[in-house]
Amino acid sequence: MTSLQSALRALRLVVECAFVAAVLLACSGCSTGSGGAPRDAATPTPLAPSEVREYRGAKLSSVDDFRENSIKGPQYVDEASYRLAVTGLVTTPLELTYAQVLKRQTYDKVVRLNCVEGWSVDIWWEGVLVSDLLDAAGAQPDAKVVIFRAADGYSSSLPISYLRENDILLAAKMNGVKLPPERGFPFQLVAEDKWGYKWVKWIEQLEVSSDASYRGYWEQRGYSNDGSLGKSFGE
Repeated sequence: MTSLQSALRALRLVVECAFVAAVLLACSGCSTGSGGAPRDAATPTPLAPSEVREYRGAKLSSVDDFRENSIKGPQYVDEASYRLAVTGLVTTPLELTYAQVLKRQTYDKVVRLNCVEGWSVDIWWEGVLVSDLLDAAGAQPDAKVVIFRAADGYSSSLPISYLRENDILLAAKMNGVKLPPERGFPFQLVAEDKWGYKWVKWIEQLEVSSDASYRGYWEQRGYSNDGSLGKSFGE
């Protein structure tokens, strides 16, 4: 081997060693898990939250324990274009985005929903007080009821006195997760101590009214306008 060949071989070895050293340096501190992806390569992708099944010692039903019995099937409301209207006998009508509704103080409690079909669920609900929305809109003194109107055309009414005295919620979450479309997204009324047909889903409008005799969808078909548990739901 000539001196020139020896020099070229030595130079090649130097270049190869330098390349390997650079690769090792770049990868140092970049350990991988069992899946081969670098642990610090990117921000973790958030997964859908799991629902809570026990709250303050109380066992909860599942989001999936409900039966589908709405008049037109689940409604799929677009959050970006959604507006909640508070109208009727108010001094300041409101039209709120989903985010604006939830900027208000939220509250939570476990409430059982009892359906006239014979099943029930215990759910941890979270949302805003209907009374806070009424106060923000300035419900007038002669107002007697709120008519809750839904995206599928469903409606039902409840006395303002009942809504205030029982801290009735307009729920946005159940068992710690955002309401699925099947359960009433964006908002479901938590009509505590009332039969399930009073628990209006997919709420779009709160109409404040003096018409205490207003009858909603099922009330027009023979169900009790009062809707209280412990009483017959038929009239």
